[in-house]
Amino acid sequence: MTSRRRFLHLTAATAALLPHPRLARAQAYPTRPVRILVATAAGGTTDIVARLLAQRLSDKLGQPFVVENRPGGGTNIGTEMAVRAPPDGYTLLMANSSAVVNQALHKTLPFTFSTDLVPVAIVMRSPLLMLVNPSMPAKTGAEFIAYAKANPGKVNMGSGGVASTGHMSGELFQMLAGVKLQHVPYRGEAMALPDLIGGQVQVMFSTIGSSLQYVKAGQLRALAISTATRSELVPEVPPVGDFVPGYESNSWNGLTAPKDTPASIVELLNKEFNTAMADPKIKEQFLALGGPPIIGPASDFAKIIRDDTEKWAKVVAFGGLTGN
Repeated sequence: MTSRRRFLHLTAATAALLPHPRLARAQAYPTRPVRILVATAAGGTTDIVARLLAQRLSDKLGQPFVVENRPGGGTNIGTEMAVRAPPDGYTLLMANSSAVVNQALHKTLPFTFSTDLVPVAIVMRSPLLMLVNPSMPAKTGAEFIAYAKANPGKVNMGSGGVASTGHMSGELFQMLAGVKLQHVPYRGEAMALPDLIGGQVQVMFSTIGSSLQYVKAGQLRALAISTATRSELVPEVPPVGDFVPGYESNSWNGLTAPKDTPASIVELLNKEFNTAMADPKIKEQFLALGGPPIIGPASDFAKIIRDDTEKWAKVVAFGGLTGN
């Protein structure tokens, strides 16, 4: 074999042993700390979920995954920071369902959540409970609708704030059930729930993680749950859809990355998140927050974003809501 032929043979053999460039990039990532932005304050569900999974990724991938809280603007400040970050996998965003509501609510945002960020993994969907004060005459969802129709605008609906998941779930209920409730926004669910218990407001759609303790203590009555099917957390509570056809609402959390982040990095992170969420300890921790962890491809999360973007745009239009 001539020297030239031997050189070409060895080059080809070496090339065959080298990983595909896309795979090589994934194997090299991460080589430095990764920042996970959370567009809400520390201590909330989104923040806790991000920290649980950041620790797992740090342990598995050998680099720190650091959670950085950037609250403000109804999650818009932190979301814009993620949008403007370099698409290299070193800045990620643990988003929640407020992001798609804001897209419909604010007509002048300098970014579009559904196109300027790419879905990596949907990690959790948390149902909401339709709650009433125990003094409310209605004992079922159907009875509540009849009561609300007999008292239009006189039933106060508390929420954790304008455009919060609880508020939007209540607006969706009004749209589909044909009732009129008087919205009373608070600065967070933690401030609204005591007034529901005290009778200042009569109904509220609240995340199960925040309110289940009050239901178990008999301080509040759960008429229904917002998911399409019953929850293992409260199997005795029927879905709203049983008496309001087509109703479904969830609060979700999912990991996103700036647009144009390499697909190899998105695939690696999706794989690692799915592995973490298959752990029984993670499931137990997530259930305590109000919903089981979800395992699936990034395309599942993309579908949720598309569906919710369309749904909440209709609800915003129906309610005449605006954030500008």
